[in-house]
Formats: sequence, structure tokens, C-alpha cells
Amino acid sequence: MAEPIPAITLPVATHPQQEGEWLQAALHRWLDEEFIPEAVNAEIARRAAQVFVRHRMEGETDLGSLVIALVTEMQAFDFSHSFFSEFAVANAVSDLLLDSLGIDRCCGG
Repeated sequence: MAEPIPAITLPVATHPQQEGEWLQAALHRWLDEEFIPEAVNAEIARRAAQVFVRHRMEGETDLGSLVIALVTEMQAFDFSHSFFSEFAVANAVSDLLLDSLGIDRCCGG
């Protein structure tokens, strides 16, 4: 039987606002590069970064919990003018965080 993928724990946030600024810029860049640049991408990145920062300030370090929080809270966002959804955004945030930590996201290792 396959072993479960271990939980990924982020370092404790010492500067959550700076993390949020980095995430907002990185996510905005990713959104623009993934399909086409759209004005709504800036708002998506801003909102996702707000959710992320709030959870980090509350002490959240579990990546899975952050992804679930993003999916849940981004459901209220109007994606009708975007190619993306709350799931795509949460997955992109996860990938960006894993890349920033040097964790191979291909195979869970």
C-alpha cells in the first residue's frame, strides 16, 4: 500500500505582511503568464494574499489548511471575468509556496 504524502509545514511567519506582498506579486505574475494578462488578475492576487496573510497571522503553518482556507474563502470572489477559479488559485499558491521552499512538487518529495 502506498504511503500517504506527509503534511507540509511552513516556517512560522515572522513577517506575514512581507510574505503576503511576495505572494501577491508572484501570484499576479503567474496568473498573467498562465493565460493572458487581465485586469481582474490583480484583484484575484490581492484577495488571495489577504486570506493568506490573515491565516499566517493567526499562526497557520500547515500548507494543506492554507489551501483549504483559500478555496473556501475565494468561493465568494466573482470569477466570472476570469479564466481561473478558486481551485486554480489555491493550487497556484501552493505551487508558488513549495517552489519558494525548494520542495519538489512533482512527486511529493
